[in-house]
Amino acid sequence: MGRGWFLFEIIYFIQLLLVLAVIGAAAGELTGATFGLPPIMGTLALMALIGILTFNGSQLIKRVLAGWSILLYAVYIILFVLAYKALGGDISETYNQASLGEGWISSGILYSGYNLAVVPAILFAITEHKRRRETIGAGLIAGAIAVIPAMLFFVAMMGKYSEIGAQPVPASFLMSALDIRWLELVFQVVIFGTFVETGAAMLHAVNQRIETSFIERKKVMPRIARPIVAITFLAIAIYAGQAFGIVNLIASGYGILTLAFITVLVLPLLTIGLWKIINNKVAQ
Repeated sequence: MGRGWFLFEIIYFIQLLLVLAVIGAAAGELTGATFGLPPIMGTLALMALIGILTFNGSQLIKRVLAGWSILLYAVYIILFVLAYKALGGDISETYNQASLGEGWISSGILYSGYNLAVVPAILFAITEHKRRRETIGAGLIAGAIAVIPAMLFFVAMMGKYSEIGAQPVPASFLMSALDIRWLELVFQVVIFGTFVETGAAMLHAVNQRIETSFIERKKVMPRIARPIVAITFLAIAIYAGQAFGIVNLIASGYGILTLAFITVLVLPLLTIGLWKIINNKVAQ
């Protein structure tokens, strides 16, 4: 990116606030729908857990990310099997009857571009890689781990295709349709934990950037500053989520940010970045 590096920083902070606002609002929706508690309780619990993770730093966050991913995978597989058993006819009818429509290629590109924007934020997870093939292998595995549960969940949602798109939290709507209470409880807990690890990872990246500034000045970043930074961002984002609503935030914010990330990150990486990697003589 050269001298344009600061553009990514600006867009990332905007994305961070948007994601935190969405997961904060969604956490409140889940808490209210599942346990009948005021939505603010779920939001506050989310803030507290993210603060704890960011306070303890990279090692704990990496262990939580890895362990929770295994649990998430298992729950998604169970959800897919039970959803197909209960709504298999509706799922098949959706794929047989629904029109293909337009814009699916561009939507896929936009979705991919938006998600690739978090790559710089999770580089702390691969600091121990010493060889190029380790990183390439990790990337391929991570891609599969991320995409397969998403595909299973997408297929399961097709059982309620005509209604689910307008729901603030589609997972909650699908759980209600299946009417399997134990699965709903387990799934909501897992999704809530996923919100926590998403927010913690993105906020940890901000803390890492701040810590680097301290190191460059030969100083030590106070440990207590980590949760303070996290809670401050969360408070601002959650206020925005309450003010504008989760559906409006997703509809108005994600598309614009995606185009910005494709411009300042994805295209430079796939052109200049790829050329530099190929021509860099490092250990294979």
